[in-house]
Amino acid sequence: MGSKRALISVYDKKGIVEFAGKLVDLGFEIISTGGSYKVLKEAGIPVTYISDITGFPEILEGRVKTLHPAIHGGILAKRTEEHLKEISAQGIKPIDLVIVNLYPFRETVARGADRDEIIENIDIGGPTLIRAAAKNHRYVTVVVDPEDYAEVAEHLKKGEVPPEVRERLALKAFRHTASYDIAIANYFAGRLEDGGFRKKLYIEAEQVEMLRYGENPHQRGAVYRVEGTFGLVDAEILNGKAMSFNNYLDADAAYRLIWEFREPAAAIIKHTVPCGVATGENLKEAYEKAYAGDPVSAYGGIVAFNGAVDEKVAELLVQHFYEVIIAPDFSDEALKILREKKNLRVIKAKPLALEELNLRQISGGLLLQENDGKLYEELKVVAGNDLTEGQREDIVFGLKVVKYVKSNAIAVVKDGMLLGAGGGQTSRIDAVKIALNKAGERARGAVVVSDAFFPFADSIEELAKAGVSVVVEPGGAVRDREVIEEAAKRNVTLVFTGVRHFLH
Repeated sequence: MGSKRALISVYDKKGIVEFAGKLVDLGFEIISTGGSYKVLKEAGIPVTYISDITGFPEILEGRVKTLHPAIHGGILAKRTEEHLKEISAQGIKPIDLVIVNLYPFRETVARGADRDEIIENIDIGGPTLIRAAAKNHRYVTVVVDPEDYAEVAEHLKKGEVPPEVRERLALKAFRHTASYDIAIANYFAGRLEDGGFRKKLYIEAEQVEMLRYGENPHQRGAVYRVEGTFGLVDAEILNGKAMSFNNYLDADAAYRLIWEFREPAAAIIKHTVPCGVATGENLKEAYEKAYAGDPVSAYGGIVAFNGAVDEKVAELLVQHFYEVIIAPDFSDEALKILREKKNLRVIKAKPLALEELNLRQISGGLLLQENDGKLYEELKVVAGNDLTEGQREDIVFGLKVVKYVKSNAIAVVKDGMLLGAGGGQTSRIDAVKIALNKAGERARGAVVVSDAFFPFADSIEELAKAGVSVVVEPGGAVRDREVIEEAAKRNVTLVFTGVRHFLH
């Protein structure tokens, strides 16, 4: 069979000269294409140009260079007597090592290149070489990642790449081409189909890490990063233990909620439910108000901020037990204070732009919807007095909060502060009672926001007894007239928004 042969055709040329040099030292003949050939030749690596193997020039501006039986026959031939005899009759020699990575399609799209340049960055020969080598991994080693060069060279130095390593590299190769095809399909779907509601969804996610366990210790768990997005999984852990499955869920809920606000804001979350939310002149004031909303429930919670945490805020935070503190930045003084609690997870995460679409998994399928980005159609007073400016501000604040409380959901708010939330109830009157119980005497003069309409007037009666001034709901119930009359009778201002905010 003679010397072993390696085919090199890479866009990412990191480490390729060194790797090729090692292969030559091990007795490999190097075959290469275009830019790779030029780099290797200039580095003094003995290399054969692809056209000298195929007897055919690169054509169509490089679109066709490796698509030839002299190449693919050498890659796909089994090392059986029958196959070797067959390719030998055609003057084809086996290729034992295929080192290929692909044109930067994703990067070309991401930098806003024009359509012609994007099309030219759809690699054809590269994926074909990779798939051929991966298919024949019983005999051929395929390498698509420069990070694998050292391992492969080390194995070859000892004799050959072990079968289990070749299979692992084949898996990596098939993932490489699959990822590439997903990017191309998503590009065209984005051009030709209805926004995110495409005929087929291709979602690529890469494991970031295995977690200690899932929601409970008997469940396995892991966290994945979705290609083409950024968010909590890209955050920097500045202190504390590794994030848990539940930490990720709660921190995500907190961070999504906090970026509803542009003014300084703080949110405290337990089991994905807001127990303290407030705005203020600064983060210190916002946090103090948020904590005062429900100090008991704040214990062991997740605290999120939409601004940089300073020394004054940090001094308040360490007075209580929290699982996670998350913010876009922390001062050096704040970090020094927070790091005194070794287990406290301190997370630095970029400001969050909420996705346009929301994906949920159900048995056997997925549900896709637009995000709940619309607070109200109008603030229509249907009973009671005209709204003051302060009440309007509290209504907007309350609507932002109630979106993040599980339905049936009620939020009692006043002066930019959550006083009590009732959620996840199967009857709205029960959610009302829970929220009022949390708020206590502070409910007097407050604004109450409901995520959906009141089906009966009993909730209005309960809220009026607590001294609530303004009740906000979308309207649209069969018994709206009864609810309006009850509000008018009890001197409660009732506002219809025209927009429901269910969260299941």
